[in-house]
Amino acid sequence: MAKKRIAVLFGGQSSEHIVSCMSAANVIEQIDTLRYELLLIGITEDGHWLKAESVEDIRTGEWKDSVTEAVISPDATKKSVILTEGGNSYQLEIDAAFPILHGPYGEDGTIQGLLELAQIPYVGCNVLSSAICMDKLYTKIIVDSLGIRQAAYVPVMAWRMRKDMDGVVKQVEERLSYPVFVKPANAGSSRGVTKAENRQQLIDGLEEAAGFDRKLLVEEAIVGHEIECAVLGGGEKPVMSSGVGEILAGAEFYDFDAKYFNEESRTVIGPELPGDSAMEVKKAAERIFNAMDGYGLARVDFFVKEDGEVVFNEINTMPGFTAISMYPVLWEAMGLSKRLLIDKLILLALERRPR
Repeated sequence: MAKKRIAVLFGGQSSEHIVSCMSAANVIEQIDTLRYELLLIGITEDGHWLKAESVEDIRTGEWKDSVTEAVISPDATKKSVILTEGGNSYQLEIDAAFPILHGPYGEDGTIQGLLELAQIPYVGCNVLSSAICMDKLYTKIIVDSLGIRQAAYVPVMAWRMRKDMDGVVKQVEERLSYPVFVKPANAGSSRGVTKAENRQQLIDGLEEAAGFDRKLLVEEAIVGHEIECAVLGGGEKPVMSSGVGEILAGAEFYDFDAKYFNEESRTVIGPELPGDSAMEVKKAAERIFNAMDGYGLARVDFFVKEDGEVVFNEINTMPGFTAISMYPVLWEAMGLSKRLLIDKLILLALERRPR
């Protein structure tokens, strides 16, 4: 049987560029090269698409010195990547794409839209699902409709904040009590997220978050276990949820540095939780994934309070695959190795029905 050619996309223009590179290197090392031929395509932070030669180049960053450009053609009759070197171009047909891209310009429906135009199968959620899950405000609106408990919130537009900061602060303080969390609506890996204990910290946090997005959220602070659950499946395949894992942050909260660079941060698989909260998390994760029209994979995050109440936090449609990322670790705990997990994700992509 001929090998399927898979284009692996990594890097990207978001603030999570480095995380994407870390994730991609780990995924590539686990893809079965007896079944799949890989075409590695890195996207620089300023949006230049380049062909990478190896995992080592991705880990060192040397792929950015590549002299071969590699872009996906939107022409649906080609289903190909256009490679250009020294003024000479040629095309390689691909069977599927694996966009290992986190945050804006990758996890938000943009890359998915290009792949839909090209009619190239791809790993992960579709355009609408990716966009809604990326936007924390619209995620909250849908989860509200499910009746699942989540943190109370106040949406803030950056333009209004700049025009009337006093009015925004008043609105927040009328609805919520300190401490609160301030976050961009469209960002991942806790980029731009701060905790505010008072009015000045709220103002500072809003200004920080506005550097990442024009739409912001101020949320009630929930005290409890930080819990994550992995979801796999979609379409005609039954949606499955893993067991749960707990984040023990090496900082006051699980921000970007705590996630990827603080050695004191750690995870616990199958933590002891009050009552039936672990099962409630699994059921809620599946309900939210289905409500978002999820496909392929997602990681769904919750808080579990000391009295056992489950509170939804957020959903990520392309969770990290770094060495410490919870998504693959949760499935490994269920007996599904990284290699088999990635193979299932690629097969789901190849089986996806056309729109």
